[in-house]
Amino acid sequence: MSFTFSAGEKFAQQLDAEDPLRSFRDRFHLPVGANGEPLIYFAGNSLGLMPKSAKQIVEQELEDWAKLGVDAHLNAKTPWYSYHETLREPAARLVGAQPIEVICMNSLTVNLHLMMATFYRPTKSRFKILMEDPAFPSDTYAIKTQIVHHGLEPKEALVLARPREGEFTVRTEEILDLIEKHTDELAVVLIGGVNFFTGQLFDIPTITAAAQKHGITVGVDLAHAIGNVPLSLHDWNVDFAVWCSYKYLNAGPGAVAGAFVHERHATNTKLLRLAGWFGNDPNTRFRMHLEPEFIPVASADGWQISNPPILSMAPLRASLALFEEAGMEALRQKSIKLTSYLQFLLEDGDSGSLFNVITPREANERGCQLSIQAREHPKELFSKLEAAGVKCDFREPNVIRAAPTPLYNTFHEVWRFARILH
Repeated sequence: MSFTFSAGEKFAQQLDAEDPLRSFRDRFHLPVGANGEPLIYFAGNSLGLMPKSAKQIVEQELEDWAKLGVDAHLNAKTPWYSYHETLREPAARLVGAQPIEVICMNSLTVNLHLMMATFYRPTKSRFKILMEDPAFPSDTYAIKTQIVHHGLEPKEALVLARPREGEFTVRTEEILDLIEKHTDELAVVLIGGVNFFTGQLFDIPTITAAAQKHGITVGVDLAHAIGNVPLSLHDWNVDFAVWCSYKYLNAGPGAVAGAFVHERHATNTKLLRLAGWFGNDPNTRFRMHLEPEFIPVASADGWQISNPPILSMAPLRASLALFEEAGMEALRQKSIKLTSYLQFLLEDGDSGSLFNVITPREANERGCQLSIQAREHPKELFSKLEAAGVKCDFREPNVIRAAPTPLYNTFHEVWRFARILH
């Protein structure tokens, strides 16, 4: 997909006037600066903005709690007992899954531990885990402790796919070469769908096929991918995936996360797992001590530990409705145009001595985020951006992450950001 851009302000305003998704911006609360004007909010990769409809949905749950007490589990406007089921189908569509393959529960790292409890079963010969480097720290902590939990050493069991010397992103062929090199030792390949630091979108289907050809399980961390790029987990044959919903899914701080378990595993009730009562067959769930044996639901629900956390699920309903209305393909088209326009503006003029973009140039190799490496005084530069009304984030030692998201950011904001940065 190629574009012809212009550096003038009127061109940015024209892009906004022609944007078919422009009305969605008005359906979010926009943080304002000291001057009372909306900030240029490019931090949706850390915390998405609040849909205006979220407040009413949360207030409804509080009202039902106040009026009905325990009876709200069955008699609330949206019954609490089956609340997670309201999220299942729209979440499944976002990750390209069948409804029985998806469950919204817990937090991302908790879900990663639950998935690893099932899918990481190391043997004397197959005990290694392949990850990209750098992976998000919580993933690294979780995987290292999983390795130690099985009595193994991370230095021996962890295989890291690193960028080549002088590069910032991991080439697909590097990952494929490591899979071939460690074919008989790898138990799991765990890859980030979109890397948190560089914004690189990994070739999930190619990596999955290469690993599974050798009987290696494949998991994906979708924290920066869900709601950002189109996904087809079922068709790609991914074994499992986990995600959070407070970034691009705009469900609020600490919002409920999610997990995907491919149908071939989800319907296999013989798989070992860490169990809890809401993963148990609903037909016997409330017989409790009368039937103490765990009988897992023959779907991703079988990994659900506890009853639905209503107040952290409610805002996600608001956001998922917006995604359903906008459509992921339309959002992706705008996202590609936003980041391509930003790339064009950052490269316009003599800026190479000041900063460079370390995110892949090809649109199909990145999501909403551009990671900008500052060559001199990076923290000072970031502070000046904040003082000028820009909200993005900083990653040590010298990278500013800017994520213009298609649901609520504009082309004019991209133009203003580039002008301020220059």
